[in-house]
Amino acid sequence: MEAVPRMPMIWLDLKEAGEFAFNDAVKKSAVNVPRDFEGCSTLRKYFGQLHYLQSRIPMGAEQEAAVPIAWTEIFSGKTVTHEDIKYEQACILYNLGALHSMLGAMDKRVSEEVSCTHFQCAAGAFTYLRDHFPHSYSVDMSHQILNLNINLMLGQAQECLLEKSMLDNRKSFLVARISAQVVDYYKEACRALENSETASLLGKIQKDWKKLVQMKIYYFAAVAHLHMGKQAEEQQKFGERVIYFQSALDKLNEAIKLAKGQPETVQEALRFTMDVIGGKYNSAKKDNDFIYHEAVPALDTLQSVKGAPLVKALPVNPTDPAVTGPDIFAKLVPMAAHEASSLYSEEKAKLLRDVMAKIEAKNEVLDQFMDSMQLDPESVDNLEMYSHIPPVLMEKCAALSVRPDTVRNLVQSMQVLSGVFTDVEASLKEIRDLLEEDEAQERKLQELLGKAPPAQGSPPQPSPGLAEVSRECSKYLEVHEKASYTNTELHKAMNLHIGNLRLLSGPLEHVRAALPSPALTEDDKQVLQNLKRILAKVQEMRDQRTSLEQQLREMIQKDDITTSLVTTDRSEMKKLFEEQLKKYDQIKVYLEQNLAAQENVLKALTDANVKYAAVRKGLAEVEHKWNTTVQTLVASYEAYEDLMKKSQEGKDFYTDLEGKASKLLEKARAACRAAEANRQQILEK
Repeated sequence: MEAVPRMPMIWLDLKEAGEFAFNDAVKKSAVNVPRDFEGCSTLRKYFGQLHYLQSRIPMGAEQEAAVPIAWTEIFSGKTVTHEDIKYEQACILYNLGALHSMLGAMDKRVSEEVSCTHFQCAAGAFTYLRDHFPHSYSVDMSHQILNLNINLMLGQAQECLLEKSMLDNRKSFLVARISAQVVDYYKEACRALENSETASLLGKIQKDWKKLVQMKIYYFAAVAHLHMGKQAEEQQKFGERVIYFQSALDKLNEAIKLAKGQPETVQEALRFTMDVIGGKYNSAKKDNDFIYHEAVPALDTLQSVKGAPLVKALPVNPTDPAVTGPDIFAKLVPMAAHEASSLYSEEKAKLLRDVMAKIEAKNEVLDQFMDSMQLDPESVDNLEMYSHIPPVLMEKCAALSVRPDTVRNLVQSMQVLSGVFTDVEASLKEIRDLLEEDEAQERKLQELLGKAPPAQGSPPQPSPGLAEVSRECSKYLEVHEKASYTNTELHKAMNLHIGNLRLLSGPLEHVRAALPSPALTEDDKQVLQNLKRILAKVQEMRDQRTSLEQQLREMIQKDDITTSLVTTDRSEMKKLFEEQLKKYDQIKVYLEQNLAAQENVLKALTDANVKYAAVRKGLAEVEHKWNTTVQTLVASYEAYEDLMKKSQEGKDFYTDLEGKASKLLEKARAACRAAEANRQQILEK
């Protein structure tokens, strides 16, 4: 059947335009369009711009700017005039459907998709005309005529699809169902054609259309049963095959009877189909009679073939900018549209408030929870810091590397200080010893002379020279004792820092080894990894929430439906708002899913944190030791200059004191010698 000649198609004449007070150029291009796809495009653009115009300028019936608009009625040829811009739209829409029907019928059907699309577009135009415009404008736009046109166009579109299915050798059952649907559409059209009211409206064309449609009903019913028979053959149901082929033959004979007077293309298709069905029936009957001997069931006992509607009326959208082009009246926005836009803005604001209330509530819970956990995702384990020497310590190591004598200089300075300190101490001790010896000799002398000894605990009266030495010595001893404490503390500080300075001056590996680091078990590492994974989930949830909120805000900010409001009737505003707000449904679903996930994420984080507690304590202790060690090493470096300064000050101080002590020692020796000489003279006398 794939080679069967094509059946002719029905197409509609275009209406002719009469008077309309529009610019001549507009009128010429809109009503005298070329009979091709470009003409369809022009009609769609004009229809769309009229849609924009009528929503801004009061050109409707009985409105201030209404003007007479005249078009011829197709079937009677009479001129029909209305003062209503919608009448112009309706006539343009009718012509759009008629032009598509013409292009579909004239197409050679080399590619069935082109014809099929034209017929579906025609059905779409007539459907929009039926559903959105008054039926009282003219006879050719009455409800009955439009329904007839719609079913004719859908039937012809399905017929094109049937032709392609047979060419593609689709499964027999599917081809049968497609063909049955062609029959259903044509039956609906035939009922309209047989209606007396419709017949009177159509005039003489009614008989031609009715004869062709009735013939097609029987013809495509025959095609449907032919393919049901082929399916029975595939299933080896040879009795069913005979009855289906017989039914197909009967229906085809009826079609042939109704085809009298039809063009040669119809006769060719019928002859071709008769050859196919006749051959199939004779072969099937012969095989069953002589080979299979299956009972032939009655046709009404078999399941009827249900149609498969695979075409539809393609919708017309007068506000689609891809079809109508930009709105040339865009700057003409009525006050009502501004008011409606404000109402829509409030609807958007309400939507945003509702969503933000939920987001803020969840964010508050999340923030409080994370604050109580005191978990910083960036430093939950700080393991990275233990793998290298901190910059502050590296800086000190680098500074000491260019001063290799640092430690030696400090040691030498402290050694010099110790030497001077020892010299001062020795001098003061010798002075103290001389004074004590002199005091002992003086006591002895007093005893020899028989003088009463001084009061218990009181030293004998020294000579004036020695008394002065004694006073000076006491003063120096007091100063030395105070300085001795400072010197001891300085040595302690040096001993504390000298080891750290040696470490900082040495290899970096030794410095790194001196810094504490945690010793984690495999279980500890698993606990940390799990915690970080969940913390990453928390951050991912936050980021996604912020991103979705930003997307929602941007969508709301860019959402301007003023153009749609201009072309929408006030009674349809609520419905339009509802439709427009649906664009936010998807992002609201994503946000709801994000918010709902928070409870599970925080529960998982709580469990992970419980396991992390012991690891956290150990890490905190190691981190404290690490920080303390770093601070101690840095302090040692920074103490170096102070130690050198204080060491030098100590040397200067003790050098001065040593000089004074040396002089005082000489003075003490001289005074002791003088006192001894005096005692000898007394003894000699």
